[in-house]
Amino acid sequence: MGEGKKRGGAKELWWGRGTPKFHWGRGRDGLGVGEGQEWFKPRPFPLPPSGDENPNTAAPRPPRFKCGLPRPCPPRHFAFRLLSGAANVVGPRICLEGRELMSSVKNNVGRGLNIALVNGVSGELIAAQAFDMWAGDVEDLLRFLRPLHEGTLVLVASYDDPATKLTEESRRLFGELGSAVAKDLGFRDSWVFLGAKGVQDRSPFEQHVRNSRGSNKYEGWPEALELGGCVPQRPPG
Repeated sequence: MGEGKKRGGAKELWWGRGTPKFHWGRGRDGLGVGEGQEWFKPRPFPLPPSGDENPNTAAPRPPRFKCGLPRPCPPRHFAFRLLSGAANVVGPRICLEGRELMSSVKNNVGRGLNIALVNGVSGELIAAQAFDMWAGDVEDLLRFLRPLHEGTLVLVASYDDPATKLTEESRRLFGELGSAVAKDLGFRDSWVFLGAKGVQDRSPFEQHVRNSRGSNKYEGWPEALELGGCVPQRPPG
C-alpha cells in the first residue's frame, strides 16, 4: 500500500488545494485502513458458487452490501470493488456504489488497463474505457488521463498485460493520481488501483502482484486481485 500521512497509527491521504482537511480516511471507521485492512489484502479471484450446496444444510451466508462488501460504508463515502482479470481468460470488474461500471457482462472490458473515471462529489460515471497495452496506442491512454479535473476518481483494473506500452509520461500520470506501483508495473503483472486527481501523497487503495515464473498461479500469469472498501466523497466546491 502507498504510504500516507499518519495520525494515530493509521494512514491518511489528503486532497490538495482548497480542502486541506479532507482525506481518504483513517482506521476504525471501515475504510480499509487500520482495523479494516483485511479488506485490502490480495485474494485469489473468487470462484462462482458450485451450485451443489444443500439449502437445508448449508450455513447461512453473511449479508452483503453495495459491491459485495461485508459491511456498509459510512455516510459520505462510496463503496467500491475492483477485480483484476484472471490470466487472459476471465475479464476484470469495476463496481462503485453497487453499480457495475466495467465487466465482461457489460462488454466494455479488454486486454490491458480498464479504467473508469468517476465524479468524486456525486459518484456519477464520467467515462469508462479499456486500453490495450500490448498492441494498442498509448496516446489513447494519455488523451484519456491528461485532461482530468480536480476531484475525479480513477478506478483501474488490469487484464492480461497492463504495461508493455506504458511510457514515462503515462507512468508519471498514474503516480500523480496516487499510485506507488505504476512506475515499476511490468509485463503481465496484476494490478488494481483507486486514485484521484488532486490528492496529496499515495493512495492506500492499491494492490499489485508481479508476474514471476516461480510464483505465478496461472501458467504465465500471477494470481488475480480483489480490492474493496470505502472511499470518501470529495466535498462540493
